[in-house]
Amino acid sequence: MKKILFLTPTLPYPPVSGGVIKSNKVVQFLAQKYCVSVACFLKNEDVHYVEEFQSKFTLSTFIYEELNVARNVKNLILSNLQGIPLNLYRNKSTHFYEKIQAIIHQYDVVFCDHYVMFQYIPKSYKQKIILHEHNCEYLIWKRYADIEKNKLKKLALLNQAYRIKNYEREICERANIVLAAPNDRDELVKIGADKHKFIETYHLGDDQLLDFPDLDFKQTELALLYIGTLSWEANIDGLCWFYKDIWQRIKQKYPSIKLYIVGKHPEKRILEMAEKDAQIIVTGFVENVEPYFQKSRVFITPLRFGSGIKVKVVNALYRGIPCVTTSIGTEGLATIDGIHIFSKDTVSDSVDAIDILLKDEEKWKSISKASRAIAREKYAWKAVLDNIETAIEI
Repeated sequence: MKKILFLTPTLPYPPVSGGVIKSNKVVQFLAQKYCVSVACFLKNEDVHYVEEFQSKFTLSTFIYEELNVARNVKNLILSNLQGIPLNLYRNKSTHFYEKIQAIIHQYDVVFCDHYVMFQYIPKSYKQKIILHEHNCEYLIWKRYADIEKNKLKKLALLNQAYRIKNYEREICERANIVLAAPNDRDELVKIGADKHKFIETYHLGDDQLLDFPDLDFKQTELALLYIGTLSWEANIDGLCWFYKDIWQRIKQKYPSIKLYIVGKHPEKRILEMAEKDAQIIVTGFVENVEPYFQKSRVFITPLRFGSGIKVKVVNALYRGIPCVTTSIGTEGLATIDGIHIFSKDTVSDSVDAIDILLKDEEKWKSISKASRAIAREKYAWKAVLDNIETAIEI
């Protein structure tokens, strides 16, 4: 039986956000077929889930270390002095490195789950390396820089994009196989990655939502729903843009409308929205989001930067709650605007799409049905996990 070392930056449990859902699913799959060790950092509340995580999986070894390094100016300067991207610096630990070096040569395969963990694979390791690119990371920072108006911050973001681009090119060269979504693969190939190393993968969500009964328009409230990690800058930026440019225009049409914002670690800018507007309800983390799916009429995913497939959008497709997002939100998906989802990049188009779904029951039903149909057809976990097994076995 092959021995696999799974390197991942956070505890892959509980599966409540995009990247963790994918990591959790992969660990579960690998542990059923191979001798798997997991090595990760514990961040924020991860420490409270260690025992539960260990009870869920049969692992050969579990290595972990608490690590919480802030994303701030001080650490940005320190990372620049070391000549590495900020995210690598925030996931850097000499003690963890020593632990990994002591065991890594025992393994037939190292599964590097996210680019920041590649720094723990020594050049002396000559067995198979599988790099799982959750996103084309440099592209996220470049797109963030593109919309930033502050010149100093824009320069800092471009600097990060440049450093990450060089690092991603280097590790794609060192890896034997790179798992990436098609859109991320194309971007990485543009910067010099070998297209022949890539095997297709997707970030999917909770496909058990497909087993739930169809939602009922008549049972919904006049309400919008957002679900996502509320400490991630792309999510914060998108919600701020929505609040500033779209929300007031929707309220003019529907004065009693509500906006439910569900997710862990709400950042202060999001909390301030709720403080200013009683019709915005920030719930924090919710164990069971089904009541919100049932009572909300429209799912929103306003995104102005990012890369890769967005799990929150896939979950909306699974559940059949009509979604209004942007072209960033549908990137990598085979959805058609106006058929399976609304993908709108301007304020006026976004307002019009939300307006249609709030008042047009037949269009709402059509989108709901079509979204679930395409999710069943194209976004099942089996194909993703089969490709991961192929990556290990070839």
